[in-house]
Amino acid sequence: MNVTPFIDVLLVLLIMLILAMQVPVNVTPVDLPSDRVTPKLPVLEQNTIAISADDRLSWNGAAVTTAELRAQVAAASVAAKQPLLRFEPDALASYDMAARTIALIKDEGADGFAFIGNDRYRSF
Repeated sequence: MNVTPFIDVLLVLLIMLILAMQVPVNVTPVDLPSDRVTPKLPVLEQNTIAISADDRLSWNGAAVTTAELRAQVAAASVAAKQPLLRFEPDALASYDMAARTIALIKDEGADGFAFIGNDRYRSF
């Protein structure tokens, strides 16, 4: 008894079954926002903390000491609406001063923090 034609028919049926099966897809419906509804983002007060090339700190353009900066950041951290603290070190400012300033901001519990002007340093 020759079973080769039987195996050929089974293989053809198997291929037809594979082609007829639908591929299961994991789809999660998501309601996308429409263009008409734009959420109002809260406007935060912004304070700029800058470090000059000679490692001098400034708060909104006014020169401050480390203790004065700590007091300013602490006052901003306990405000009902915490302002955004924008950190803008000069390219020639020391890494140590920048790291200590970031640690000071973190220690005082400021939530809103942003690096400003990093695009100027994208190439060395």
